[in-house]
Amino acid sequence: MIINFLKAREILDSRGVPTVEVSLDTEKGSFVSAVPSGSSVGSHEAKELRDGGDRYMGKGVTKAVKNINETIAPAIKGEEVDPEKIDDILLKLDGTKDKSRLGANAILGVSMALFRAAAKEAEKPLYRYISSQFSFKEKMPKPCFNVINGGAHAGGGLDFQELMIVPQKDSFSNNLQIAVESYYQLKVSLEEKYGKSASNIGDEGGFAPKISEPREAISCLAWLGNDLKFFIDVAASEFFDGEKYYIAGRRKTKEEMIGIYKELTEEFDIIGLEDPLEENDFDGWSDLRESLGDTVIIGDDLLVTNIERMEKAFQKKSCNAVIIKINQIGSVTEAISAARKAKEYGWKIIVSHRSGETNDDFIADFAVGIGAEYIKSGAPVRGERIAKYNRLSKIEECLKKNE
Repeated sequence: MIINFLKAREILDSRGVPTVEVSLDTEKGSFVSAVPSGSSVGSHEAKELRDGGDRYMGKGVTKAVKNINETIAPAIKGEEVDPEKIDDILLKLDGTKDKSRLGANAILGVSMALFRAAAKEAEKPLYRYISSQFSFKEKMPKPCFNVINGGAHAGGGLDFQELMIVPQKDSFSNNLQIAVESYYQLKVSLEEKYGKSASNIGDEGGFAPKISEPREAISCLAWLGNDLKFFIDVAASEFFDGEKYYIAGRRKTKEEMIGIYKELTEEFDIIGLEDPLEENDFDGWSDLRESLGDTVIIGDDLLVTNIERMEKAFQKKSCNAVIIKINQIGSVTEAISAARKAKEYGWKIIVSHRSGETNDDFIADFAVGIGAEYIKSGAPVRGERIAKYNRLSKIEECLKKNE
């Protein structure tokens, strides 16, 4: 099966910000992928290509689209649909370490479409193609639902970026049901205590009440009962001023932040902390991990789905879990390599969406295919979030039937 046609266009993501959509045609059909984008972005991530200027306030992606249509398409048209080989061609065509020439958003859109085409050629669902082609064991991930939004995802005043509930049932469908029921229970409770405006929502569908104290916000999750555990995405780099952490109107040292986390994890059912310290403090992360014992310490901005940074974190014992974001590294093959490395280290894997999402459900298959322990795709509302959860429900049905 060869690539007959490749074309990109500019579409809008869930925030109304331009992003890239790619269509790749073979004799077996047309395969479409849409690229997500983050608002809280690690400084070491692969670079999106944005236009600058006045159009869409500089956020247009016509340059990335042009790179696909005029540079990538001629280079791969007529090639066999081999995702690993073509991804390698794309990386060499770009020729930069951070994908700043063609743009990570350009490369990823093509990479995702290639994987879909290859799965079709293999006559397998995407998750099974990934698991079989790259020797992973399929697994349904536990979902983490971002029900209170803060930081760069909302304007409520909370510095911590995501407060997530993690239901603990054995099936994905049961966990999804619990999440939906908990979400609307939380809505009622927040409105009763803080007024109607407390149920305003942020970028990822979670509520954005005007609460600035992390402990107070986390206590709202505790209203939901004893059957839930919590993940907290602190996104500490967002409120680090170069010397200290500016949180809830007060500056805190690293040692004080570690003390805060210790108190919170002892008081609440918090099983995981994501980006609890700034993205370059590998030694500080190591101190925190030692202090917090069994708590899962999750690297996102610290690692950016990048094997070199993962290796450093492993050597420093900075974390024991990784966020995998395919757009953070810029190609599906590289994200798979990062997942392999995480499994080699014995780390837990959390596959993640971005705050600027589309209705593309690629990461649902990806999470199952690589055998990730967790997936996060926002609150259990809004089409771009639900697309992933609905796809996971269908995959669970297929796995039960051994399809």
